[in-house]
Parts: sequence; C-alpha cells; structure tokens
Amino acid sequence: MAEDDLIALRKEKLERLRARGIDPYPHRFSRSHTAAEAAALAPEDGTGPEATVAGRITGKRKMGKRTFLDLRDGSGQIQISLTQDVLGEDAYAMLKELDLADFIGVQGSLFRTKTGEATVAADNLTVLAKALRPPPEKYHGLQDVESRYRYRYLDLMANEEARRIFELRSKTISTVRRYLDDQGYLEVETPILVGTAGGAAAKPFVTHHNALDRDFFLRVSLELHLKRLVIGGFDRVYELGRIFRNEGVSTKYNPEFTLIELYEAYADYDRMMEILEGLVATIARDVLGSTKVQVGDQTIDLSPPWPRLPLREAIRERCGVDFMALSDVESLRKATADTGVHVEAEWGRGKLIDELLTAHVEPHLQQPTFMTDYPVELSPLAKRKADEAGLVERFEAFICGREVANAFTELNDPIDQRERFEEQARLRAAGDEEAEVADEDFLVALEHGMPPTGGMGIGIDRLLMVIAGVSSIREVILFPALRDLND
Repeated sequence: MAEDDLIALRKEKLERLRARGIDPYPHRFSRSHTAAEAAALAPEDGTGPEATVAGRITGKRKMGKRTFLDLRDGSGQIQISLTQDVLGEDAYAMLKELDLADFIGVQGSLFRTKTGEATVAADNLTVLAKALRPPPEKYHGLQDVESRYRYRYLDLMANEEARRIFELRSKTISTVRRYLDDQGYLEVETPILVGTAGGAAAKPFVTHHNALDRDFFLRVSLELHLKRLVIGGFDRVYELGRIFRNEGVSTKYNPEFTLIELYEAYADYDRMMEILEGLVATIARDVLGSTKVQVGDQTIDLSPPWPRLPLREAIRERCGVDFMALSDVESLRKATADTGVHVEAEWGRGKLIDELLTAHVEPHLQQPTFMTDYPVELSPLAKRKADEAGLVERFEAFICGREVANAFTELNDPIDQRERFEEQARLRAAGDEEAEVADEDFLVALEHGMPPTGGMGIGIDRLLMVIAGVSSIREVILFPALRDLND
C-alpha cells in the first residue's frame, strides 16, 4: 500500500477514536515505572506488583480475545497483554484503531509468560498519541544510509545501535566535564559570533549583524578567547562548544562539530599529553568498562602511555622526505610531488608538510600516537623549541588514522606572535584562504603578558568515532550536514 493510502487510513482511525469520545492527544499521562523498571519487577512466578507504563507500540499480535503489544520507551521494551474479558468488549474493539508507532499508556499487574517475557496484564489503556505515518521498515531499520542521517528520528526509532551510540556520546561528554572539573579546570563560555575568525587554519562562515551593521564570523576555534582568560588570571579553563568551518563534508569532516579546548597556566605540551592520555582512558573505562575498543577488525588499546613520534622522523621514514633539510619551498614542493602527492603552486612549506603527513603517515597511526614537534610554518600559535630551530612544541594525537587532538606549548611572546600573523597574512594574500587571520585585539591582550601555558583542542566527534567503533563522523552527530533533497 502506498504511503499516502496508509496515512489516509490512519487519519480515518484517528477520527473513529474521536467519535468514540477519546482524545488521541491528551495533555499528560502519569507513569509509575519505565519499561526497564517494570520489567525488573516482574516475578518469575505468579502475579507481581501493579505498574503504569507508557511508550510507543513496536509490535502487535492478536490471538482471538487476547492481544499482545510490544511497548518501547527510552529505557527499553516491555510486553503488554490485553484481553477482552478484562477491558470489556467496547474497549477491546478499540484496539483495531491502534497501529505501530502509536503511543499508549497502560496500567496493570506484572507477570512473566511461559517463555519468561516480562509482561503487563493491562486493566486499562489510554491513547497518548496517534501516529499518522507508519514506522520505517516495520522496525527493521532504514536501509538507505543517507535517509538514516536525514531522518534521524526514524533511525532512532528503528535502530538500537544508533540509540546506543548517542547514549555513549552523552556519557562521554559528562565524563569529559567531570574529569576536567576534578583537575581544577573552570568551564567557561566564549562568543560564537566573532569579529575575527582566528585560532585555526580554516575558512569561516560569514553572517551579518543588522543592529550593529557589520559582518561577523562563526568561530572556527575557541583558542584566542580562552587565552584572553588565562591572561586575565584564570589559570585553568576549558570550553566545550560548537565550532563552524566552511569546508568539505566527508566521513571525517562535518562543517559544524563539537570541540573542547583547555588551557593551563605554567604548563606545556608534555602536560597536555598527560591530560589527554588520562582523559581518554577514563572515558573508555567509564563508558565502555575497558580501555580496549574494537574498531572494525582492530583492537585499539587506549591505555597510557601512548608512544611519542617526532613528525620529522615519521615523514622521513614513510616517504624519504626530510623537510628540515629542504629549507626552500621549491625543493620541498618538488620532493613532495615526487612522492605522488598532488601539490598546488601557491602552497607554502606548512601546507606541503601537512600534505606529506596526511598522505604518508596518518593512515599508519592506528593505535594512539602523539605526533610531536611540528615546523613553525604549520603552527603559528605554538612556542618554538629552544633546542631545534624551525620547530615548535606541538603535538597532534592520532587514533585509527585520524587526528583527535591538537596541542601546543602556547606562544606567549607578543613580538614573535605578531610576526607569525604577518607571515600568515602574506600567505592569505597569495591565495591561501585557510591561512591564520591576525586578531589585533588578541595581540593587544598578549602584550599585557601571558604566563607559560599549555593548550589543547580535542575533537569530541572524532573521539566518539573511536569509542563507538564507527568509521564515519555522521554516525556520531545527531543531525549531520547534508545536501538539500532537491540538489
């Protein structure tokens, strides 16, 4: 039967319910137990206590003068038994007006069937919401992947694994907050609309503020405002917030994502490694019960310590290019192209080195690994290494071939920082839209003095991909960005 015909049939049932004097959309319903709570109270033998439960009908089986319904709420599922003898002929006849996906509430005593299934023997039934559209695939799930993302509510209705993933997400975020709070960090909030989209090499979204008659950007990072707070005297701060980057969409990227950034005065990138190892291991234990996670056919061990691998050494080992020995951009460009990496004429040293990392090193970083000590051209906000010219104290953490965190010993020399921003401006003028944007207000703040500081950003969505054992970022974002249906 076509969907339009099914909807028309359900509307007819809706009107018949109203004709019976039944309000199919009452204002409220008081339940005594969730489905899981009621199921736990069902005795092995005999009749148990009374329970009032409510939920969506996910199964319906009529056996003469008895009907069994499967009822699901946010906690799980319980079976409902309804008989004509108990409900009465008129009320029992009303059951034919109920369909899968309708919401109902029932009250009755708990028992278990011969097969051991927890069941409510209903004394009465209340219609709570008549669904006008049928559920997807008779609750066997949506088959089209994009439809699962586009109609997430249907995915959650039909797919227990999808519900499990987003429960993991919520628990993970709670653990992140608890861990950092216990470490003495203060959670703060900074602007989403910013006058300068700084703090990351990314293309921003632009919007216009009518009252102020000026353009703003959706933030691409949390960094520069959080550093202002360290300058102002907060020694340990973090923010868990949404970030917006006007870039491509793939299994690894979504233009709107969740990032946590944290900054600690009198610390460095070694301290950030310690924080990250502890945080991820704590999440795994709290959420999964183990620091070992199954991702595809791999067992990922998240327990610390994680290996530390210098970027120079990793690239040289994988493709033979020593970027520190190639001081001019032309020789590095040729060497990069010779490894099979596509290069653009306007790319500078930083971009070329990043492409070498992406193409030749990242796919091999399956177990948790700290990639350390990046070139200064790739890290305009990080402090230089004291003993290695041209490198900065920075790491990226990789798991399953994907970056999950990025951290620095923060640059607190305002003169050096201004010069770095000026170099980024030259790159932007040459056509690099993702070059760092200078933030004059931040530079003025930095000139007031910032203590030695360690800072880190952690991609919550990427981390969730590991925790949930999935390969697409869209599986861990409730409503990912998608093309318009008409495109």
